[in-house]
Amino acid sequence: MEAAAAAPPHAGARGLRRHQYAMLALTFASYAAFHASRKPPSIVKAVLSADWAPFSGPQGPHRLGELDVAFLSAYALAMFAAGHLADRADLRRLLGAAMLASGATTAALGLAYFLDIHNHAFFLAAQVASGVVQSAGWPCVVAIVGNWFGHTSSRGTIMGIWNSHTSVGNIAGSVLAAAVLEFGWGWSFLVPAFVIAVLGVTVLVLLVAHPSDAGLEMEAMEVEMNANGGEEVELLGEDKKEVESERDEDVLEIEMGAQLPTAIGFLEAWRLPGVAPYAFCLFFSKLVAYTFLYWLPFYIRNNAVAGQFLSHKASGILSVVFDIGGVLGGISAGFLSDAIGARAVTSVLFLFLSIPALIVYRTFGGVSMRHNVGLMFLSGYFVNGPYSLITTAVATDLGTQDAVKGNSRALATVSAIIDGTGSVGAALGPLLTGYISTRGWNSVFLMLIVSISLAILFLIRLAKEEIVSKLSTRH
Repeated sequence: MEAAAAAPPHAGARGLRRHQYAMLALTFASYAAFHASRKPPSIVKAVLSADWAPFSGPQGPHRLGELDVAFLSAYALAMFAAGHLADRADLRRLLGAAMLASGATTAALGLAYFLDIHNHAFFLAAQVASGVVQSAGWPCVVAIVGNWFGHTSSRGTIMGIWNSHTSVGNIAGSVLAAAVLEFGWGWSFLVPAFVIAVLGVTVLVLLVAHPSDAGLEMEAMEVEMNANGGEEVELLGEDKKEVESERDEDVLEIEMGAQLPTAIGFLEAWRLPGVAPYAFCLFFSKLVAYTFLYWLPFYIRNNAVAGQFLSHKASGILSVVFDIGGVLGGISAGFLSDAIGARAVTSVLFLFLSIPALIVYRTFGGVSMRHNVGLMFLSGYFVNGPYSLITTAVATDLGTQDAVKGNSRALATVSAIIDGTGSVGAALGPLLTGYISTRGWNSVFLMLIVSISLAILFLIRLAKEEIVSKLSTRH
């Protein structure tokens, strides 16, 4: 029998690339749906505080803040366990199940409107359940993208573009929830719930968690993607010999019955270089980002723009400008960090510039609609830039660094530690805002500026090391 004809030189690479972009798109849509389903509470806040017990009256803002912290604290605590689970479970099934469960918990909040439920405990329980099931989403999608793009040299740019799912989801959730708000606030929950449930079924049917599941090898081991033209470039000379030598060693290990890498331990992951500083930086960075996520529509509704107060719907739609700025900020941060090869320096730069951006937005945002839109965009650009960079490219870098000896199963655990720590801050920010806002919004913005300053302090040492390293290589 004749041997099968050899495949074209780059047929495998083309097949890999198609799968890479398909999985990138599917995980993008999946996590955008998670964020869209988190947005309705911020859109309906002003409606609930006006005439829906137990959120109306003097204690309304406090109780609304408690709803935020119920979701975010459950999300943060469950995130640590979710990362541990994601390193061991079938990622496709875990992600799909989490999306279906998220659809159910989001729908439960919407049903409170139709069933005339006014029990505070019901809302708290639904938010806690939603936080727990949604916690599985992030470690799953990061691990999947890491599996498909772990060897790509332009990781920061790719991750920056991909991580715009956060802002795209916020925008979609705001628009969907605001568009149906006039029919009753319950619909603001039911529509995003339906969207995430449909995408959950799509994930269960179509998602491929790892190239090996599709019968593909990571061709990037011997073929690198050219970031400029998207063409494959053969590794030549000593580089190719080294890759082939490493491959031969891997094959030999497997033939000798070597064990596949085991998932990294939780405490061991905390001790990896860079994990703790970035995790605590994200604590304060995400505190700021999520304060805007949950309270910006309420802030716009209660602060006049050009002497006029906007409607609930208009406030919700206008708030998407912050997320549009966040999309471009995340992409810019990823591109810049790739260009200069310094993640910490990039993060510190964006964090530092976000301080004057917030001061100017608070001071001049109400002068006119043009001022409000422009300054809100600028605030979103600088606030979300480092948040996006740390949760994606930085987490992937740290989860695949030399210290774990290429153990890709560390990625979900490291990502969960970083995002979970950030989510504790995300829970704290909206809660504090619920109480501090009763004393005036200047106090809220002061809290945000102090948080950003603390985030910068945690990265100063790493940024200094990057600068010293860059300067030493030039001499």
